[in-house]
Amino acid sequence: MADTKYFEQIFQKHGFEDFRWIDPKSIVVAQWVRMKCQFGCSEYGQNATCPPNTPAVADCERFFREYNTAVIFHFEKKVDKPQDRHAWTKRMNMRLLKLEKEIFLSGHEKAFLLFMDSCTICAKCTARREDCKESKLARPTPEAMAMDVYSTVRRAGYPIEVLPDYDRAMNRYSFLLIE
Repeated sequence: MADTKYFEQIFQKHGFEDFRWIDPKSIVVAQWVRMKCQFGCSEYGQNATCPPNTPAVADCERFFREYNTAVIFHFEKKVDKPQDRHAWTKRMNMRLLKLEKEIFLSGHEKAFLLFMDSCTICAKCTARREDCKESKLARPTPEAMAMDVYSTVRRAGYPIEVLPDYDRAMNRYSFLLIE
């Protein structure tokens, strides 16, 4: 595992205090996650960083196995209306991108961030990866990479559950892979 103390100082400098280190080989990748994207998400085929614009499930699993270090960032937030979450997650994702860039520039060229929510950098997405206007910034979600976020974060000791409404705080997660 990499020098976690060095990275933790950078995380804290960027205002990220709630995180846990995991072995990327413990990330649960599952076909059911891709099926939920394809049959249950209105963004399927509408976002340049969502399926079918992401690698096959087997390729996603192989991708995670190429890393030895990963960190989960935990964010708890209550919103009044479901659509309010997108503005908040966009702000958080942009802050996380700055963190990823700093880790990259410190000599960790494989640093790769997974957004906590769909990429909303652009007001209107091109829906095709090859036409993405922000291809250097756009990142997939863990789910778009077939990660079973529920099982993965539970293994790390974090809370997560399906919320039937927005009366309670959400537990959202972003992942940063580092080598």
